[in-house]
Amino acid sequence: MSYNIVMLFAKAKTDFLEYLEIEQNRSQKTISNYDHYLTRLSDFAGDIKVSAIDGELIRKWRLWLNRLGTNTSDELQKTTQNYHLIALRSFLRYCGKRDIAALPPDKIELAKTVRKQVTFLNPDELGRLFSQPDVSGLAGLRDRAILELLFSSGLRVSELVGLDRDHINLKRREFMVRGKGQKDRPIFISPDAAEWVQKYLTERQDTAQPLFVRYSGTKQADTSGNFSRLTARSVQRMVARYALLAGITKHVSPHTLRHSFATDLLMNGADLRSVQAMLGHSNIATTQIYTHVTDPHLKAVHEKFHHHKPKD
Repeated sequence: MSYNIVMLFAKAKTDFLEYLEIEQNRSQKTISNYDHYLTRLSDFAGDIKVSAIDGELIRKWRLWLNRLGTNTSDELQKTTQNYHLIALRSFLRYCGKRDIAALPPDKIELAKTVRKQVTFLNPDELGRLFSQPDVSGLAGLRDRAILELLFSSGLRVSELVGLDRDHINLKRREFMVRGKGQKDRPIFISPDAAEWVQKYLTERQDTAQPLFVRYSGTKQADTSGNFSRLTARSVQRMVARYALLAGITKHVSPHTLRHSFATDLLMNGADLRSVQAMLGHSNIATTQIYTHVTDPHLKAVHEKFHHHKPKD
């Protein structure tokens, strides 16, 4: 017999987060984000009954979020506001499964957002970027290997820094990585990327398991293996610094190299579904942000292959 359970928001939220961890096997980062977004609802409304979360309350909460400032802006970006709503919809969907009296999640519409312009590097910019690390030292070899690997594989920076030595097969130039949503996908790398990673590993004298480790200044690895794993933030700073040295004026991040990877594939004839699989996108719509980048390429294809009307 179906029935509706009346439950306070705080208790239901805790159960929901445990459900994400145990039954959905979501990452701790995802669970932490959902906790953060949903806590903002209780910050606004208090520990109300789940059944009290109706359309009018959500309307007022959205207005409150829209006026919520950050350290860098007087308003919360529309994309960030949507993250809150996505978390709430997921929570309400869970409540429906558990027969907890709640608003249907499809009653919540996301705010319309302006699609961001995709930033990518052209071959000349990539060449200048890759030439910046001083490969006469271990840290420079590491940095060159990272740049090559990011562009060759389309890895997210979080996936890159999580790699261990035994994760990557340099002979086959392919390996598996676990990305967002705990989903595994195959990664393929170029001969150049494999060569630079091998050069870096050959010069390392430590036994640390992380593929990319931190060095203090010019300190070289020793046999103790006591080097910590390189962080995503460190890679972001490193990429930005080399881009500046290369004279690239646009904002460049590890994700720019992921964009460049996808754009390069599409410009050279790869189909969107294949690019989706290599990027690890669960939804093809996410991959479609790259299609407008190839518009000039499509025009060239049209000019080359379309049969023009014969002249009179």
